[in-house]
Amino acid sequence: MTTSTDISACILEAVLARKLLPGHKLSEQQLASLFGCSRTIVREALTRLAVRRLVTSSVGSGWYVAQPSREEAFQTFEARRVIETGLLRLRTALDKATLRKLRQHLKRQKLALQGGDIAQRSFLLGDFHVCLADCLGNPVLAETLRDLTARTTLIALHHQSDEEALHSYTEHTAIVAALEAGDLARAQALLDSHLDTWDRKLPLDGEPHAAASADPVARLRRILQPLPAGIGWQAPPILQH
Repeated sequence: MTTSTDISACILEAVLARKLLPGHKLSEQQLASLFGCSRTIVREALTRLAVRRLVTSSVGSGWYVAQPSREEAFQTFEARRVIETGLLRLRTALDKATLRKLRQHLKRQKLALQGGDIAQRSFLLGDFHVCLADCLGNPVLAETLRDLTARTTLIALHHQSDEEALHSYTEHTAIVAALEAGDLARAQALLDSHLDTWDRKLPLDGEPHAAASADPVARLRRILQPLPAGIGWQAPPILQH
């Protein structure tokens, strides 16, 4: 049976994969139909995401994907910088198994870049930071970073260019190389520099949103389709057919 956790995870994955735009309306009825569950369960999922500041609600209007302000944008970027560089500052050298996990993540990023799948590469480039926090031994902050990464995804340009994506991957590779060399100070400096470029990706005011679809339910189904196994999370069975 589909749970509210399944639904919130599926929506979060779509945000991280840049398939859900800021301001996208999330209909309780449409989501209930897609997931084969009650609107009560959908409401629980959306409420959970609202607490995490990833969706907003308006009385009489419904639920929408959050549209962070520019002030919130800089606050979110700064929070990520403090958490991620702070985790590195508190750590000693990483073991071989942990470094291998990071290398495997880089390999998946490279394959996604070569394959030209924007959703996969967007998810993996953002998930690298969650993976890094987890590898640094703090799963609680890793989950916090998952939400912050989703918020920066909503803030940043919806379509990342191929050049920008490759540049992010190259910077990720340099960070891991520094960790492999046992130079955590350099890894911290590289990470700080990497995160400092995020504010350049802020959209111009008035950036257009996606046009309305003639079949909103079908469009929502496409958006919430899970990423391939080994990249995203396991989506509820109702969306796997």
